[in-house]
Amino acid sequence: MTHDIYPTLRVSREDGIARVTLDNPPVNVLDVALMADLRHLLTALRSDGSLRVIVFESANPEFFIAHVDMSLVDTPDAFDEFAADLPDGVNVFQALGELLRHQPQVTIVKLAGTARGGGAEFVTAADMTFAAIGRAGIGQIEALMGIVPGGGGTQYLAGRVGRNRALEAVLGADLFDAETAERYGWVNRAVPADELDGVVDRLARNIAALPEGVIAAAKRAIAPEDLAEGLLREHDAWAASSLAPTPSVSSAADWPTAPRPATASAIWRACSGDCPDSPRPYPARTAPVASLLGRSGAAPARSSRRPHVCGRRETLLVTCPGGGSARLPFLSPRREEQAGRRPTPWWQTRRSTS
Repeated sequence: MTHDIYPTLRVSREDGIARVTLDNPPVNVLDVALMADLRHLLTALRSDGSLRVIVFESANPEFFIAHVDMSLVDTPDAFDEFAADLPDGVNVFQALGELLRHQPQVTIVKLAGTARGGGAEFVTAADMTFAAIGRAGIGQIEALMGIVPGGGGTQYLAGRVGRNRALEAVLGADLFDAETAERYGWVNRAVPADELDGVVDRLARNIAALPEGVIAAAKRAIAPEDLAEGLLREHDAWAASSLAPTPSVSSAADWPTAPRPATASAIWRACSGDCPDSPRPYPARTAPVASLLGRSGAAPARSSRRPHVCGRRETLLVTCPGGGSARLPFLSPRREEQAGRRPTPWWQTRRSTS
């Protein structure tokens, strides 16, 4: 049985197992559409007593969830549809993680690609994660953009790997491979890539075949930790770090002489040859991005695969599949137009507990 009511998801189910494939091209960015589909799906499945296991995987072999949609920072009303039913004390991203963390079914992530930022938070909120050796990567990269994780990542990660390693992951902002993530406790197990499907499928079927009531009893006994206070601390830290002053805008002609902040249009022209209306994540041509990486002091790309470029606030994060990454300053077109005027951002919003 297959469900086609979620535009960014492919959902099928059999024998008590729902298999959810994230399919939000090009790189499964966690945008409003994907968040809405995940929220609606998880809510719909909560009361389904015949369903015992939910397995998440990606249609993109390189990305599970690349990161949160960075263009949302310039859209203060992006999450208005979610605001009405936010649980007390959480923001929109934390609400998704908490929904997943408290799902009555067993949730399993099959990690065969990269999960960064909000994608890593989703992975860490699930009950179990199995990662493909040589292909999977997970990281909380927010510090590179001048913020801290704000979707539960600080709390979920500390619970899995301990405070010291959580600080390493959050402040180091590195991408952890499957075997390191296993050693740290971030994922359950690192397995050879060609065995990942079989390992997860066997476990899911074994769990789904357990006698009635066993899953519920186990999840009651091994209950998720109450993170209410920690999520409030995280949200406050995240919102505060998101309010950094806006630097002055330089023109397109100034781009070759960076590190002064360049406009988004200059970056788009330098990276891809066009100038779209909004700074959404996009694939760019390898050669121009390699040139940018060379100017920034990072290793140039040596891969025929297309690099991935995304922008958030004043930072452009350029990642090339075969040769390094660079953090470059930028301002989006909307931020340029605002000329220092800032709307009330959605990331400051959470449902008050008072």
